[in-house]
Formats: sequence, C-alpha cells, structure tokens
Amino acid sequence: MSMKKTDLEKHLAKKLDGKLKSGNTPQRFGQGAKAIAAKAEAKPKDTLPKLVQLTCKLPADLAQRLRDRAVTVDGGMNAILAQAATQWLESAAASAQKN
Repeated sequence: MSMKKTDLEKHLAKKLDGKLKSGNTPQRFGQGAKAIAAKAEAKPKDTLPKLVQLTCKLPADLAQRLRDRAVTVDGGMNAILAQAATQWLESAAASAQKN
C-alpha cells in the first residue's frame, strides 16, 4: 500500500527532527565557545597603528612628484603623506604658539 503525500511528508519531518535532536552541538556553542574565546584573548594584539582611508584631490604635477618620491621611500605614498601631514601640523602648532 502506498503512502499519501501528507503521510510521506510527516514521515520525512519526523526523520529530520530525529537527526536534529541526535546531532552533536557544534564547538562554537556550549563548552567549545569558552576555548575559542580563551584562544582569542591569548593571541597578541597587533601593535600596528590603525589606518584610516583619506581621499583628496591634488594638482596633477604635485601628484606626479609624490608618486616619483614614493617609489624611493619605504612605506610608499602612505609614509610620505603621513610625514608631510605631521610636519605641517607641527609647524602650524609652533606658529600658533608664537602668536
């Protein structure tokens, strides 16, 4: 005797429910989560500074001069622009203190 479609669906649902109940809990839940959290805390933090993306528009000749200089400097364009901004801020702060 063949089963009706609804009986077949009920049977498949019971089968699936049984698999879900008997399945193991993944390690990211329960006791395994504590071990993963402890491992993450034990990992040394990166000492690199946080970098923030900055977009600006420069004249073409200045941009080309920066590119030419970036080839020779360790750290590239990021290092050159960071150095220039630091020097500018320091000189602006020094001139503000004089006034």
